[in-house]
Amino acid sequence: MTSIGEALVSQLVERDVDTVFGIPGVHTVELYRGLASSGIRHVTPRHEQGAGFMADGYARVSGKPGVAFVITGPGLANTLTAMGQARADSVPMLVVSGVNSLSSLGKGLGHLHEMPDQQAMAKTVALVSERIESQDDLMPAMARAFAPFQSGRPGPTHIEIPLDIAGADYTVAPSAPDQPHNTTIAAELIAQAAELLVNAKAPVILAGGGARRTAGGLSALAEKLDAPVVQTVNARGLMHKHPLGVPASPSLSAVSDLIESSDVVLALGTELGQTDYDMNATGEMATMHSLIRIDLCPEQLDRHPATLPILGEAADAITALFGALDGSNTSKDGAVRAATACENAFEEIGPEMRELCHILNAMRDAVPNALVVGDSLYPIYAGNLYYDHDRPGGWFNASTGYGALGYGIPAAIGAALADPAAPVICLAGDGGAQFSLPEMMCAVDEKLPITFVIWNNYGYQEIATSMQAVDVTVIGCDPTPPDFEFIAKSCGMPFQRVGSKPEEITEALNTGQTTDGPRLIEIRAPNQSHSS
Repeated sequence: MTSIGEALVSQLVERDVDTVFGIPGVHTVELYRGLASSGIRHVTPRHEQGAGFMADGYARVSGKPGVAFVITGPGLANTLTAMGQARADSVPMLVVSGVNSLSSLGKGLGHLHEMPDQQAMAKTVALVSERIESQDDLMPAMARAFAPFQSGRPGPTHIEIPLDIAGADYTVAPSAPDQPHNTTIAAELIAQAAELLVNAKAPVILAGGGARRTAGGLSALAEKLDAPVVQTVNARGLMHKHPLGVPASPSLSAVSDLIESSDVVLALGTELGQTDYDMNATGEMATMHSLIRIDLCPEQLDRHPATLPILGEAADAITALFGALDGSNTSKDGAVRAATACENAFEEIGPEMRELCHILNAMRDAVPNALVVGDSLYPIYAGNLYYDHDRPGGWFNASTGYGALGYGIPAAIGAALADPAAPVICLAGDGGAQFSLPEMMCAVDEKLPITFVIWNNYGYQEIATSMQAVDVTVIGCDPTPPDFEFIAKSCGMPFQRVGSKPEEITEALNTGQTTDGPRLIEIRAPNQSHSS
């Protein structure tokens, strides 16, 4: 006889789930009964927040939903931060949690892990939260939880299964998973967009995370339009070394000027959010003339007025637009406009950030085609301002959107599991790394050849600088970091400590990497004289 918990796992297999991140507990034992024989790989993080971040990194690289199993109460609560990051960045993630026995819910009987209303808590960040109260609920709950991954804007979803329901018999005949419902883009809207673009004298394209899997099509469309392509953080790598590429933040004045001077703006899969377009929170974004906005989320289309809003996937829209445009390719000085914006943007970010960009370039050249997963730290801030990565979808971090610290280390683990053939570099600061250092042992257990790079500036330097800028006495910004050499030794990882010169970092990256486990490189940030 099959239990409801086993049937849930079987439905995950039917939906092509091959990896689950989770920490077993007494409230998820019945899920693990089905998991052991399912063929799904189970990865054990050291904290449920790490499970969520691993699922996030896995999803961004694989394109499939990342799945986490967590216990009732504290397990789900610990995962909410990761769910918040996934919600902000439209990352498909399913969190399956236990919950107390059905008859006890909401009664305050003092049961283990009890919460007043666990599902209400999950709904604060989840696109969908479902509870399975009987065997008849399983298939509808699975369908609703997976629906955001199949059409529309993805994000985190949640299923909870009560302790007394997970082990109950399941006698319902299983049915095939629902098929994706693809949104067909209206041909008349594509024709209108094509007309605007053909007649434009200085078009520009804004590419967001929703376009990150459109590299070849995007560059072909840009060439046909002779339009510069501004890439937000989650779109970096789409136009590497392309003369029409602008791998710089639209928050920079130089890029904002490019956008404002364009007579037609084509926005593809970008939410036009503050952390990309107005990172200094001035309340002002670049004026976008004749805005053609393409997004798979109708709510997003309603949030910013557009001349021509079009509901649909960026990839489908690019294909349709390319076919609707005539064969001519009139020069519109696209490469000149792009080069001018790039030159001015790089100058604008200032000498400190430019030096950090040189370090990132050295890392990219030392380890080509890498997945670079970042936390919140100065080199990542610099790269988000200006950095041309060499792999589509290969540059992502948590310093935009929700902005959760502790993301880099576990998300890099998820990324490495999603693409075992790809080199993975994790960039974390000494402060952010201390949120999730134990997760490095998960990389050791799984024998993942990740290069963990710790940028050690001995504290929360960005926050200290922000306090000083407004004459607030700096306090709480100098947590003492551990000795990372001994952290590496305790995890059984190779270790190197280098300075911040690009050539030193290049040499470290080119030596010491193994294929059967992670390593740790500590970079001593400039002006740090500490010894250990």
